[in-house]
Amino acid sequence: MTSLSEMRLLAVHAHPDDESSKGAATMAHYVRQGVEVVVATCTGGERGSILNAEMDGNAHAERDLAGLRRHEMARAAAALGIRHRWLGFADSGLPEGDPLPPLPWGCFALQPLERAAAPLVRLVREFRPHVVLTYDENGGYPHPDHIQTHNVSVEAFRAAGDPARYPGLGDPWTPLKLYYDRAFNVERFVALHEALEERGLQSPYAARIAAQQESDPEGHRPPVARHETTTRIECPHTFPHRDEALRSHRTQVAPDGMFFAVSAELQAEVWPWEDYVLADSRVRTSLPETDLFAGIVG
Repeated sequence: MTSLSEMRLLAVHAHPDDESSKGAATMAHYVRQGVEVVVATCTGGERGSILNAEMDGNAHAERDLAGLRRHEMARAAAALGIRHRWLGFADSGLPEGDPLPPLPWGCFALQPLERAAAPLVRLVREFRPHVVLTYDENGGYPHPDHIQTHNVSVEAFRAAGDPARYPGLGDPWTPLKLYYDRAFNVERFVALHEALEERGLQSPYAARIAAQQESDPEGHRPPVARHETTTRIECPHTFPHRDEALRSHRTQVAPDGMFFAVSAELQAEVWPWEDYVLADSRVRTSLPETDLFAGIVG
């Protein structure tokens, strides 16, 4: 019989800090059950901005943001108990304006798929994960690096086990399940928003809910999600580890920002899960699930 302590989980993210805002409590939950967890970060986040006003004027951040973000990533990895790998691509930045400017030459989002996926295929064959976590085809939100992260994750999931593909990148390994993260699903925001209002507390989610409402072509309340949740991992016991990891990314996460608008205690009461979509599976499983390794362990 296979046990959780024999399992391996790979989470693929676009930038340092994404792993802490998307699925961090899940990863810490499984680490504490003996699962080996690796986070692969596709880019260094070097074209990001300082998003925490407390870090404005910080000499290290202004002189070498990419270098500081590497230190932040190391602290977040320690908080979660995971191993970490950089895949080495250049951040594409988030284009703004009308019309949108072209993406920078050589950036991650402009790489041909096989070139962009090759380091991840190598990692899959080396680490041999049973489960892979990533973003949906919209990237969770339409940042070009997030969309490319989806592309390379799906490519690696499908190709890493095929000996005819990506020769020279290690012995073939076939992951068994692929999930899309739903960290920013509107159902969660609505539940937290209503819980805050019921307690007479100010909610930071009204504008986000209204924007998602406006983007829904049928005007549903709440909007219809691109994907429906298939899998919920109950992990309130590791919300503090998630929050510690978030705070590690000091250039990106303000301590009084949206991520901390709802206490861990209230979140544990209202929405004690992290949500996923089972995108592909090579094993039999019954939906809904409460374990990413359902159908593999046991």
